[in-house]
Amino acid sequence: MTEKPATRTAADTDTERDEPIAVVGMSCRLPGADGPAAFWELLSGGVSAIGDVPGDRWAEGAPSALARGGFLDAVADFDAAFFGISPREAAAMDPQQRLVLELAWEALEDAGIVPGSLRGSRTSVFVGTLRDDYTNLLYQYGAEAVTQHTMTGVNRGVIANRVSYLLGLHGPSLTVDSAQSSSLVAVHLACESLRNGESTAALAAGVNLNLLAENTVTEQRFGALSRDGVTYAFDARADGFVPGEGGGVLVLKPLRRAVADGDRIYGVIRGSAVNNDGTTDGLTVPSPAAQEQVILAAHARAGVAAEEVQYVELHGTGTPVGDPVEAAALGAALGTGRGAEQALRVGSVKTNIGHLEGAAGIAGLIKTLLSLHHRLLPPILNFSRANPAIDLDALGLAVQREPSAWPDPERPLVAGVSSFGMGGTNCHVVVAQPPAVNGVEDKATGSHPALLPWVVSGAGPEALRAQAARLAAFVSARDAAGEPVPSADIAWSLATARTVHSHRCVVLGSDRSALLDGLRACAEGRTAPGVVTGAATPGKTAFLFTGQGAQRAGMGMELYDTFPVFAEAFDEACAALDPHLDQPIAHTIRTGQHLDQTLYTQPALFAVEVALYRLVESFGVRPDFVAGHSIGEITAAHIAGVFDLTDAARLVTTRARLMQNATPGGTMIAIQAD
Repeated sequence: MTEKPATRTAADTDTERDEPIAVVGMSCRLPGADGPAAFWELLSGGVSAIGDVPGDRWAEGAPSALARGGFLDAVADFDAAFFGISPREAAAMDPQQRLVLELAWEALEDAGIVPGSLRGSRTSVFVGTLRDDYTNLLYQYGAEAVTQHTMTGVNRGVIANRVSYLLGLHGPSLTVDSAQSSSLVAVHLACESLRNGESTAALAAGVNLNLLAENTVTEQRFGALSRDGVTYAFDARADGFVPGEGGGVLVLKPLRRAVADGDRIYGVIRGSAVNNDGTTDGLTVPSPAAQEQVILAAHARAGVAAEEVQYVELHGTGTPVGDPVEAAALGAALGTGRGAEQALRVGSVKTNIGHLEGAAGIAGLIKTLLSLHHRLLPPILNFSRANPAIDLDALGLAVQREPSAWPDPERPLVAGVSSFGMGGTNCHVVVAQPPAVNGVEDKATGSHPALLPWVVSGAGPEALRAQAARLAAFVSARDAAGEPVPSADIAWSLATARTVHSHRCVVLGSDRSALLDGLRACAEGRTAPGVVTGAATPGKTAFLFTGQGAQRAGMGMELYDTFPVFAEAFDEACAALDPHLDQPIAHTIRTGQHLDQTLYTQPALFAVEVALYRLVESFGVRPDFVAGHSIGEITAAHIAGVFDLTDAARLVTTRARLMQNATPGGTMIAIQAD
């Protein structure tokens, strides 16, 4: 389905120009962390992921100026078949392309969005990066290494374009290179695209992989690298950064739409700004005035006063020139007039994972969003004494040295994130906690625990088992941390917000222990009670709606008490039926009074069948065909759209009354035919 551009009025434009943007999904692959949960564990625990260069990373004999850094494991691993990419084409693809594809899929699933549901939509993709390592590495092998897929495989623009191509997205699709500020600039551009109506949703990303040893020599001779492999942001020992690598993707929506969709919101981007240093004392010499201006511009756009901001995630590279400039600019913009108790807290994720350069901004933003989500500020590492050129007290700044609550948790939590490129392109983003949204009150759950399905799927048997193992580990970890996700929420997400692959497992259980035991059995390839595993075969789904004779007192009432979707649909059907009857259908079903009289039997069956269909539909099951027997024919016709609920109810009750008044004593004959 192709979306038509929305009709926009002048009033709409004025309103949307500054509309907050909600972050509804995220994914990341960072040193020491294969996802947001692991990343938060690393951050909140004050852990450094800096380690030795992997033994297989550089080509043998390649010149390297680096002994330590932040690295990913197995950067060459990629499930090409999952994305429908041939092995030959995958081999020609920059691993940065591969990583962004995986992260885009994971972020959408984290947002509760089935990736295929976006096909044809005006969803945009903005990816920040600066590396061409794979291109240079490939060309070292000469023309023999070039294939028909090389041109698209190594083109940086295709990093964003391939996501749009594979998911069928029609919004803007751009790879952004503003050096080290690339990924935060990508976030800024994504927000602007949403606000001006180009996009209905956006993926904002950053990626950086260090594949070429020669780049470390370039950075060393430029004077950027730390001599001892430690990043000392804002510290007196600062002498350069430690390289890092990884990537992250955020799923963005206008706040109003995210609230209307019932999305889980990590945080809200209130405003952002981008500028450039212009002429300075040198191409790579930062401008404190320009940095101050971009911070002020972002806060003006956000409508946030300086005193509202409690934390800023620094660019914080740990360089003797850059740190004092950043501190001066930040203090002038946001620190003026703050007392010691109100000092602006600052930190830098580069002390944990290294400088991700093209992906540095997105890493800092994800850290800050997680800090908002968990309402905790994680510590900076490697800080003992401030750089002598940074007077923290005078600037109104305080380095976040220990994990702690936000300085004033009773106020709305507001933070800033900075990212600066070596060519002078500066970006600052203002983020805040999401607004409080009134939750939907669940109906009573009844006296019996619900039997819940946890549905897991994979492209093959191994992928299925791996998915089951990951889910079991996630649920167990959340339970152990005292942050359990309700079993019903997991069931809903698995059934409605995941792509269904050909190899599937359904785990049925009424309690957490049974569901986890079933998941582990699926992960280990074992049979177990309540576990059904198999591979889908081509075919279509049909629903058959029953006729008279299946009725019983209390039918569907446990479902009514357990599932709000069933209850709502049942109440709507009863409201359409009751004006035509002398006794409410709900009373008939609950008490059994007159249930065996055709006048009430048929409307009762109709109400339960409609509600049962709506419940199954909410689980993500939709038929290709519907059929019915006797009164079930009318239910099937309503479900197929032949009759609306009002007309179907009138037809059901009229038919039931006529049959009730018909001459009694009729018979039915059934013939079995070969």
